[in-house]
Amino acid sequence: MASTAVRPPWMEKPSGATQTVKTVVLVLLTIVMLLPFVYVVAVSFSSPEDVREGGLILFPTNPTLGAYDAVLGGSSVVGRSLVVSLGVTLVGTALSVVMTILMAYGLSRTRDVPGSRFILILVLGTLLFGAGIIPNFLLVKQLGLLDTYASLILPGVISAFNLVVIRNFFMEIPQELYDSARIDGANELQILARIVLPLSKAVIAVIALFYAVAYWNEFFNALLYLNDTSKWPVQLVLRQFVLEGSPLADAVREQANTQPPPAQTIRMAVVVLATAPILLVYPFVQKYFTKGVLTGAVKG
Repeated sequence: MASTAVRPPWMEKPSGATQTVKTVVLVLLTIVMLLPFVYVVAVSFSSPEDVREGGLILFPTNPTLGAYDAVLGGSSVVGRSLVVSLGVTLVGTALSVVMTILMAYGLSRTRDVPGSRFILILVLGTLLFGAGIIPNFLLVKQLGLLDTYASLILPGVISAFNLVVIRNFFMEIPQELYDSARIDGANELQILARIVLPLSKAVIAVIALFYAVAYWNEFFNALLYLNDTSKWPVQLVLRQFVLEGSPLADAVREQANTQPPPAQTIRMAVVVLATAPILLVYPFVQKYFTKGVLTGAVKG
């Protein structure tokens, strides 16, 4: 007669009370996280009358697009900065993904690339030590990159963390696939394009998302390297709106052709425009996120 094994605590079905408590906690956490964003979006669509009434606005009584018309209309600095951020994000992400894949592939072929382990140690060293603001600024200046869009891309074109994740994923690919491809006469570039990359779609999608978020949210490099305000990305413009507040909002309001919207709705509209584009990317890569990170970082 077989003995009945005791199930571990994590395999036991939780009681109804436990399930209820978990559900309530998750609902409360969801509300706490969503409430600020709902408030920002609601205020950005609010009319002057809604703002003058005050209070917590979760749904505007008289919704209007006046704030967005003022922000994006004419030669608006916000509209121009959105174009700059979009261009930097697209170009930077594409360049970073290509450079990271090429370097990770070379470092994953420890048997074929002499000195790959030493180079990997140098890469890992950048995770522990940084040059600092002044040396980085002097380097960018000596390279002639000040006041150029390249200064927003090249200093961080390869992330050591992303490089390690992709390298670990490449090393998990069976060696037999590489050997069979070489027997068929494929060179390293053909192996990378026809075998490695098709097997690495998940991790590449995750790394591309990491890079895109980093480029879109970057403002510190722009603050250091860009003196021409016409080249500012949207995050730096948003920072100026937060720091200076009313002066910038008033300048945008003066450009409006109709009744100028309140300064508060202008600021909230800029926040939405600076946040929404990158949020729209998440649903398309969500299914790759967990799979890509785990397979690139966990061995076995």
